[in-house]
Amino acid sequence: MSERKYAQRLKQPVLLLALPLALAGCKVRGDLLSPPNSGAEVVDPRGIVDFTTLYATNCAGCHGASGRGGAAIELASAGYLSLVDETDLRQVIEHGRPDTAMPAFAQSAGGMLSDLQVGALVQGILAWAKKSPGESAQPSYRLSESGDAIRGARVFANRCASCHGADGRGSKNAGSIVDQDFLELVSEQWLRTSVIAGRPDLGCPDWHGVDGRMLSSEDVSDTVAWLWSHRRQSRPEPYRSARADERKP
Repeated sequence: MSERKYAQRLKQPVLLLALPLALAGCKVRGDLLSPPNSGAEVVDPRGIVDFTTLYATNCAGCHGASGRGGAAIELASAGYLSLVDETDLRQVIEHGRPDTAMPAFAQSAGGMLSDLQVGALVQGILAWAKKSPGESAQPSYRLSESGDAIRGARVFANRCASCHGADGRGSKNAGSIVDQDFLELVSEQWLRTSVIAGRPDLGCPDWHGVDGRMLSSEDVSDTVAWLWSHRRQSRPEPYRSARADERKP
C-alpha cells in the first residue's frame, strides 16, 4: 500500500468523528442566532402598576405577605392604618427613612418606582384599612412633639417593662428594645409608629394597652424620647469591604 493511500485511510475516522461535532456546533449557533420565542417576552417592570405584583416585589420582604408577619411593622394592622394618611404613606414610600433599613423607592429619590407605581402602592395599602373612622383620642402620628426621656422612663416602667424588662433589655417574653444595633436601624418616627400601632403579630399591644390604660400623645412622645436616648451618639465605623482589607500593607 502506498503512503498516500495509507494517509487517506487514517483521515477517514477523524472526519467521521468531527462531522457530529460540527453539526452540533451549527445547531447551537443556530439557536443563539434564531429570534426569541414570542411567547416568552419579558415584561418591562416600569409598566407594572398592579398592586399585588408591586407589593410582593418591593415590600413583602420586610413587611410580610399581605402586610403581615414580616420583620418590619405590619402595614395591614388596624392600628397603623388608623393613624397614617395618604400623604404620610406616600412620603415614606417615596423617600424612605434616612439612616434606617427603609430605602427610598421613588425614581426622584434614587429608587426604581415611578410616581404612578408609588401611587398604586399607597392606594393598595390604604385599601386594607377598615372603613370605620379613627378615634379622636388617638395619639398623633407625626413626630412633632418634644418628649421628655425622664418621664418616658416612668411610662416605660409602667406600660412596657413587664415584657421588655425594667431596663428595656428584654425578658423571657420579649427581646431588648434598647439594643444598639437595633436602634441604629430605626428612626424616631418608626419608634413612635410602633408604640402607637403595636406589633399584634408579636403580641405587643397598641396604644390602647392591655388593661384599659390608653397612652396619650405625651406618653408616646416621652417613651420614644427615652428609647431614643439609648441610641449611640456617634456613628459607628462603616463596614469595610474585604478588598479594602486586602490592600492593607
